[in-house]
Amino acid sequence: MNYYSYEGPVMCFDKCIENCWKGSTYAVSQNKARSNLTYQYKRNNNLVSNAKITLPGKLVKEEI
Repeated sequence: MNYYSYEGPVMCFDKCIENCWKGSTYAVSQNKARSNLTYQYKRNNNLVSNAKITLPGKLVKEEI
């Protein structure tokens, strides 16, 4: 497993809803990490599961 972090904007249906959100997760790939982070954001902000959340910024793979 790799450790990924994200710091950047959050988009909901192509509209920016947060300018600078920080999140981190462990995942086997960058795609899975992005999926985990969008799930985290939805859960922490009480959004419905079918809300289209995207993280347009870059994920950073960190060495720990």
